[in-house]
Amino acid sequence: MTLEFRRLSGAALNDAIPAVAALRIAVFRDWPYLYEGDLEYEAEYLAPYAQNPLTVLIGAFEGARLVGASTAMPLTAHADGFASAFVQTDIDVSKVSYCAESVLLPQFRGHGAGHAFFDLREAAARQDGFDTCVFCSVIRPADHPLRPTDYRPLDGFWRARGYRPLPGVVATFNWKDLGAADETPKQLQFWARDL
Repeated sequence: MTLEFRRLSGAALNDAIPAVAALRIAVFRDWPYLYEGDLEYEAEYLAPYAQNPLTVLIGAFEGARLVGASTAMPLTAHADGFASAFVQTDIDVSKVSYCAESVLLPQFRGHGAGHAFFDLREAAARQDGFDTCVFCSVIRPADHPLRPTDYRPLDGFWRARGYRPLPGVVATFNWKDLGAADETPKQLQFWARDL
């Protein structure tokens, strides 16, 4: 299976937002996100991506079909509270690119898309003058009842790419878990890599 990876901008980025929303809903239903997504929420969440000229949207295409997407944007332009997680660090948040989601349909995994997503976002961050790339991983208890017995964390993959968790640098973000009536806060651990 051959995937084509393209950075989308302008009208192509805007046109891809509904497909990215659908991918986020489909992929983030799984562990560890357990996200009960809806298109209305997604439209609101993704709106800033289309409005920021430094947004990076990498699309993974099988032919004309978008089967995966990966995004990045300035950390200071992302959700409220994300940049404030860095107040106790010496990291200049104005020089940080936040690698947000990487979503890929399951049947296309294991063929290098994860590396392509990071390679292209990191290259874009360097081009745009950022010094550091960061991303978040969801913190869930090891004994969570919905944790799959065969779950393999991605920590090894991230470490091999040069990322390290930033001790004490944690953000909080709210979303609805599967089957939940209301949003609840989730903690997210930041990982970073100097470019």
